[in-house]
Amino acid sequence: MKKIWWKILAVVLLAGVIIAGLLGPVPELPILNETIRNVYFHVPMWFAMLFLYLISVVYSIKYLNTGKTEYDVMAVEAVNTGVIFCFMGLATGMLWANITWGDPWPNDPKLNSSAISTLMYLAYLVLRNALEEEQKRAKISAVYNIFAFPIMIVLLYILPRLTDSLHPGNGGNSTFGSIDMNNQLRPIFYASVIGWVLIGSWICSLRYRLRLLENKNNQID
Repeated sequence: MKKIWWKILAVVLLAGVIIAGLLGPVPELPILNETIRNVYFHVPMWFAMLFLYLISVVYSIKYLNTGKTEYDVMAVEAVNTGVIFCFMGLATGMLWANITWGDPWPNDPKLNSSAISTLMYLAYLVLRNALEEEQKRAKISAVYNIFAFPIMIVLLYILPRLTDSLHPGNGGNSTFGSIDMNNQLRPIFYASVIGWVLIGSWICSLRYRLRLLENKNNQID
């Protein structure tokens, strides 16, 4: 029971978020209108992605300190899972942009930075597949991963604030929290963030255990 309580919590939270997100009341806002519901899905996807990428960095550091293969496996599976949430965040963001800005991908600094960050982590996965020797692959990809994370933070959260951007909280725009979020939205939004982070952790743990089983079977063969 101790190992599954958080999984049950994740399912309950997201079930509530989906119901409330699609059917619950939302404030009447200019331009955004009903699309404000996407804040329950688009933004939490990025939170889950960031959490998973951070976990990956932690385990990359652990691998470099100990050389344990299990840490390298956790690092790469955290990135694999984070990339899934990255694509879901991009898809929900493009849908939202198309409705509110009239273009699924306008020439916006944060969108362009998101694309660069996505390619950067895809390059991490390509790099791993390009190196055949196990220890060399693990060490080089660990170092790459450790440097990729702060670069991604700069691209997503620092550079867009230094120039004009359509995104809330960037380029002088107000944040959702200061204008659009109210007491109707906040509890559902926070529940969604927690729920998606837990779901991401669950998927990552499943991928991690499967990868360990595959490695064990390969060693036996």
